[in-house]
Amino acid sequence: MTTVVELEIPADRMGCGQTFDRVPTFEFEIAGMIGDSPPLVWVSGEDRDAVEEALETDPTVEVIASLTDVSDDRWLFRLDFGRGVKLFEQLVSSNDGAILEATGHDDTWSLELLFHDRSGLSEAHALFRQYDFQTSVTRVNSLDNPSSSHTALTATQYETIIAAHERGYFDVPRGVTLQELAAELDISHQALSERLRRSHAALVSSELSDRMAPTGIEP
Repeated sequence: MTTVVELEIPADRMGCGQTFDRVPTFEFEIAGMIGDSPPLVWVSGEDRDAVEEALETDPTVEVIASLTDVSDDRWLFRLDFGRGVKLFEQLVSSNDGAILEATGHDDTWSLELLFHDRSGLSEAHALFRQYDFQTSVTRVNSLDNPSSSHTALTATQYETIIAAHERGYFDVPRGVTLQELAAELDISHQALSERLRRSHAALVSSELSDRMAPTGIEP
């Protein structure tokens, strides 16, 4: 099942954290796929010189080229991102995934990833946690059913199911108890039990109806 996942990562885990600190209005947008070569990046902020200076002194990014001004408030750079981005790219690609889009604002990276199956997404998600990227999933979409734009699960339910699967909650015998898993997720075991019940109900309903009904993001 081809799946697109949208997630957010703190800049201090990926890169450009110091640039955000020095220029709070700093924003960027990758102008193409993140690949082997340094990408073209649209950047903005209250002052171009301040943004360029912040980027040049940020140890997590290298300014390869500062290109011709296109407008007064948005400028094009070629940037070579450091270890955080390169590791993240490797974890995505090694699980048959691709980065579709990457933007940055408010000290946060927002990314859209595509995976050809849920197992690749699950493996990548586990590695994101292992390497402490502190990812926060905001949306999970299935592309196999064009009539809908959402999966049966909310982002919170999806992350819970992934965590339960990774920790062996569904194994026989179970690798983790409900109480242990709830402690790891920092919620009560009653709340976890209810969340798992609703997740199961949503998945069963989706499977039986052979469609993915839209849902909101659970608080």
